[in-house]
Amino acid sequence: MGSRIAMIAAIAGVVIAVVWKRPLPEAPKPDPAAETDLSDRFGDGTPEFLRLDSDADRRAFRHWFTFLAESQYYRAPGRLPREINDCAALIRFAYRQALREHDGAWASDLDLDAAPNRASVSKFTYPRTPLGAGLFRIRPGPFLPANLADGAFAQFADARTLQQSNTYRVTRDIRFAQPGDLLFYRQLEQNLPFHAMLYLGRSHFETSAENWIVYHTGPLGGGPGEIRRPTVEELLRHPSPRWRPNVGNGNFLGVYRWNILRESD
Repeated sequence: MGSRIAMIAAIAGVVIAVVWKRPLPEAPKPDPAAETDLSDRFGDGTPEFLRLDSDADRRAFRHWFTFLAESQYYRAPGRLPREINDCAALIRFAYRQALREHDGAWASDLDLDAAPNRASVSKFTYPRTPLGAGLFRIRPGPFLPANLADGAFAQFADARTLQQSNTYRVTRDIRFAQPGDLLFYRQLEQNLPFHAMLYLGRSHFETSAENWIVYHTGPLGGGPGEIRRPTVEELLRHPSPRWRPNVGNGNFLGVYRWNILRESD
């Protein structure tokens, strides 16, 4: 009887050991898509996974966006990226590049003479987003999950689309503009009536205490046009009143801010 009990105990021990050593089933891996915040709290068409939630990220974006746009002003026409051929193209270029990781390889690819030692946006790195390289909304309406793949976002957006679907108006008083804001105009007498300029605030390259604007003219006089960088005061005294960014100018639509920087209504 004792030997039978000992045998049963030994068998039980083997079974317990086998069960104990058997690997546990792996926990299901989280689905990245399920963890992506697909909401749109402002109903402006921009998903929350693109919105920059922290002050640090918003500062980083403004810094790189304005630096990259202004730096193009100093480059010889032959060294400008080929894509920069009008006002919206300069803005798109600076926007995309501001959301990249700013390391030595990136600076080399852009053929930059120098780059500031500043942090990059940390929330995401372009183009590694659920939308891939298509950062610009080209269709009106709030964001829906189907917009991830239905063509609502693209790599190209003209000035009108940037104004209507990617930014929101903050003010018509340029004194309240912040670095990285955009100035939009509608000149009905032109073939392409919508035009955009970028408010720099203080220059990254000048020691002057003045506030600056940078923009591309678009094709001009049969040529490719050029990048210009007037001060705000110079623009307010522009020879043609329709380009002055003041409240009394009906062609001036106002100062707009990127949806990804939106904090409140």
